[in-house]
Amino acid sequence: MSLDINVEEFRKFKKSEDQGPVVMLNLLKFKPDGGAQRYGRYASQVEKMVTDRGGKTVYAGLAGELLTGSEEWDAVLLVRYPSRQAFLDMIKSAEYQKAHKDREAALERAVLYETRPGDLRSMGV
Repeated sequence: MSLDINVEEFRKFKKSEDQGPVVMLNLLKFKPDGGAQRYGRYASQVEKMVTDRGGKTVYAGLAGELLTGSEEWDAVLLVRYPSRQAFLDMIKSAEYQKAHKDREAALERAVLYETRPGDLRSMGV
């Protein structure tokens, strides 16, 4: 189950001096028998927490045909935060911790990837 926090990477995220915006990439695989509905309840609770901190959902969609790769997901979500600190403040709040229980109960596995704006052409990619 990939809901476990990557402690080393999370420490790097917290210690980063980058003060710019971040977009969190969420890859979600719901548990059968109600996982999607439970995640919907979590998302409804968290939406206001995100916007109260200056964030917003950039994209939310259900996965379609898997054209490359082998790992299947049910949904993809991109959430923009004005800073790492805004994200950290949210997840530390008691309100979020309560809502997070629905997320844990809803997901079979998940990936949460921090991304930063960047021009791939200038990175040699």
